[in-house]
Amino acid sequence: MANPYRALFELPGARSFVPASFVGRMAMSMLGIGIVLMVTGTHGGYALAGAVAATTQVAYAIASPMIARLIDRHGQRRVLVPLVSANAVAMTGLILCAELGAAAWTLFATGVLVGMTSPSMGALVRARWSHLLAPENRPPLGTAFAMESVLDELVFITGPPLATALATGVVPAGGLVAAGLFTLVGGLAFAVQTRTQPPASPGRRGGRTALAYPGVPGMALVFLSLGLVFGAVEVSAIAFADEQGSKGLSGLVLACFAAGSGVAGLWYGARTWVWPLARRFRLGLGLFALGLVPVTLVESLPVMMAVIFFAGLAISPTIIPAYGVLERLVPEGRLTEGLTWASTAVGLGVAGGASAAGAIIDSHGSGPAFAFALAAGIAGALMGLAVVARLKTVSRFDNDGKRELSS
Repeated sequence: MANPYRALFELPGARSFVPASFVGRMAMSMLGIGIVLMVTGTHGGYALAGAVAATTQVAYAIASPMIARLIDRHGQRRVLVPLVSANAVAMTGLILCAELGAAAWTLFATGVLVGMTSPSMGALVRARWSHLLAPENRPPLGTAFAMESVLDELVFITGPPLATALATGVVPAGGLVAAGLFTLVGGLAFAVQTRTQPPASPGRRGGRTALAYPGVPGMALVFLSLGLVFGAVEVSAIAFADEQGSKGLSGLVLACFAAGSGVAGLWYGARTWVWPLARRFRLGLGLFALGLVPVTLVESLPVMMAVIFFAGLAISPTIIPAYGVLERLVPEGRLTEGLTWASTAVGLGVAGGASAAGAIIDSHGSGPAFAFALAAGIAGALMGLAVVARLKTVSRFDNDGKRELSS
């Protein structure tokens, strides 16, 4: 590991909470594909499977900001322990409804419960880094965010193939069983490490939501566009592999997408950047949209794996500065909620992208579904340009001493 990353693990507690957060995050890469594989295996049809996955993501997106406010107010441990315990119960209910062939509405009902109780581990661990690294020591925070993005991608490299192998080689619900266990074990291990968690802010009961701070709504729309791409690509990749007669390799296709992002994230975090944060953010969005163009033109599975790897190279260099911008837009007492809005927006986007792609695939195949992902990527790039142009007019983010966004 390069020196910038090694230095992060020298901080007290980092060697414990980082692995725990990694285990807790495994479910985020396995939930969507696990639901699609389970429902198509037990009930048939991508439209139903995509709709159930989308419903779960919408429930997660709606509940996450409210849970994040509770975490900011009461602390991570007090909220996370009952949350992941409830998630285990809800996941068990969803799996039983599918495996027993219950009516479709039961899948939606239990999917809602799963989504509402799914923790935003990425936001929680990034909030810990922001707490541990002093405001005057921000370059290491960028490295920490880069490392977390790489770990996110490692989750997406390992999670989908694991979920696919379990669902196609063991039982249709195998991927979701593993996802539920990862959430429970990782979430509890992360929650009990109270020494490194950000302090609770009980005095901030009620008041201004993080979404009300200048620039945050625009950033949420950018993350929404990214989520549309991720959701559409996830379902489209499964259908593309199925069309090629190799559905069992769909997880590997998604792993290639994540691997590209992970490689780029390691490179990004190890560099000392001279370019301003906003410029890196804009460039990343543009490259991300451009990289999706070849994905819409491929008709071979091996070529798709190579092309989608290169498309993924722009993910981390987009998301890392995006989180950096968002972290600077909200005060410390609203940090978990502010970062969670990114996860919320991505969740809504994944829901919309998965649902739209599922409907497109049932009618026209995977090719037009990938084209939908490209359109969402272009929309995100245009939105990012508009957001940065708007932030140029904001001289200060807030009166909490946050720095200006250099553009």
